[in-house]
Amino acid sequence: MMNQKTFGLGLFIFLIIPPVANLMESVMIIHMHMQMPILVITGFLMAPFFQSKFSRFFEKWNHNGIPGILLFIIIVGYWMLPRTMDEALELWMVELFKFISLPFLAGVPLRDSWKKLEQAGKNTVIIIFSIAFIVMGWLYINATMQLCNNYLLIEQITLGWGFLTMGIAFVIFLGYRFFFNPSAYE
Repeated sequence: MMNQKTFGLGLFIFLIIPPVANLMESVMIIHMHMQMPILVITGFLMAPFFQSKFSRFFEKWNHNGIPGILLFIIIVGYWMLPRTMDEALELWMVELFKFISLPFLAGVPLRDSWKKLEQAGKNTVIIIFSIAFIVMGWLYINATMQLCNNYLLIEQITLGWGFLTMGIAFVIFLGYRFFFNPSAYE
C-alpha cells in the first residue's frame, strides 16, 4: 500500500514531467489554482519524511509554527504576483524555483506549522488569504490591460473570478466557524 510520502513524491514527479507542466501552464487559472496548490500539497504530503529526518531542525527552527507559516505566506504571496507567473513561463530558473519553493518552502512548512499554531493563528492565516484573494480577484477582474503577457485578457478575468470565489469561500468558512461552531474556538 502506498503511503502519503510516496504518493506526494510520485505526484511531484508527475507534475514536473514537461508535457504535464506545459499543459497545466497553458491555461492561466489551471496554472494558478491547480498546478501551484497541487505543488504545495505534494510538499504537505512529503513533510513527514523531512520531519522525521530533520526533527531537531524543525523543533528548533519552527517550534511554535510561526516561522514556518510566515515562510508559507511569503512563498504563496510571491507566486500570486502576475509577473512571477509570466517569468515562470519565460525563464527556466524561475520555473525551477516554482517547483522547489512551492512544495519544499510552502508545503512542508505548512504541514509542520499548522498543528503547532493556536486557533487565533490559524484564523489569522485564513483572514490574510481571504483578503489577499479578494484583492487579487478584484485586480485581475478590473485591470484594463493584460497583467500577464503570456495569457489572454479573458483568462486573466477568469482567474480573477477564481480568486474572488476562493476569498468568499474562506470568509464563509470563517463565518461558519464563528457563528455555528463556536466550540472550534475553545
